[in-house]
Amino acid sequence: MSGRDLTRFKEFKKQGIAVKFGRFTQKENKQIRKNVEEFLSLTGVDSAEKLLFTSRYPEDKDTIHHLKIKHNFYLHLGFMGIPRPWRLVYYRARKMFDPNNYKGRYTMEEKEQLKKYQALHGNDWKKISELMSRSNLSVAMKFSEIKSAINYGAWTKEETQRLMSAVKEVLRRKLNTENPSSVSSLEQSNVDLWIDREKLYQSLPWTEIETRVESRYWRQSLNYVLISACKLLLSHIHRLYETKAEDATSFSSFYGYTKDKMFKIIDYLYEKKLPELEEKLRKEEGKCHSFDNSVASQQQQIFRLSDIFDSSEESD
Repeated sequence: MSGRDLTRFKEFKKQGIAVKFGRFTQKENKQIRKNVEEFLSLTGVDSAEKLLFTSRYPEDKDTIHHLKIKHNFYLHLGFMGIPRPWRLVYYRARKMFDPNNYKGRYTMEEKEQLKKYQALHGNDWKKISELMSRSNLSVAMKFSEIKSAINYGAWTKEETQRLMSAVKEVLRRKLNTENPSSVSSLEQSNVDLWIDREKLYQSLPWTEIETRVESRYWRQSLNYVLISACKLLLSHIHRLYETKAEDATSFSSFYGYTKDKMFKIIDYLYEKKLPELEEKLRKEEGKCHSFDNSVASQQQQIFRLSDIFDSSEESD
């Protein structure tokens, strides 16, 4: 934990507020804007860009650094109503206030320029972003899209196998780091790998997975896995409803419910949640980007890796 966070977290604990991670809410974004505006008013710094990207203004750099220290900028930015590690709040503020994030589509000339700069400077995205007047994140993501021939549309069987192999490899490596005995026992027993849903989109090195898949950029791979997981959930709800007489006993004993309670849960999932999920799935497949929080909140918490990919292949 950062020393900057210790005092804040103690205060949040006294108030009974849990520290948060993951996607920032609209309320938190508004609070960040308010905190930045208040700090600008307090110090007289004339723009959020100067405050958050001081290196772009070498003539004002020393003065702004002095003001940040004097008025405890990092505590001010993160303390007011945002129970998150200060570094995450800081990165979010930089993303929100960077004018280079909002420059529209890349032209063909910019794409060629980006390839040239990457060949010269490697993955020094900070340097490249300064040369192109685009944000670090923007140039890194754009390069991942254009660096090689990318396929679109339906995934081939070979692409799916490469993706499954890549996800399994990075998950095993992560498990080995966190708990070496769990991986060795998995390999010895030949048990299939189960995945926590959060690990699918928050903890995996998707740029590395992109390199292993070769023919898709990382957002396509992430989207493919999440949509496949949602399809798997839909098929489970259908199967539960159609065979609930046979399955209710085993499920009710597993979850600790009575059989009648289990029937009610299955009916609720089928009648209420299934149509919502199917509609959201149709929209997401059309837009080809990852699910929003409302979809994710309805998904299973863990999946068997082979089930995700088997399910998606059958539906193609």
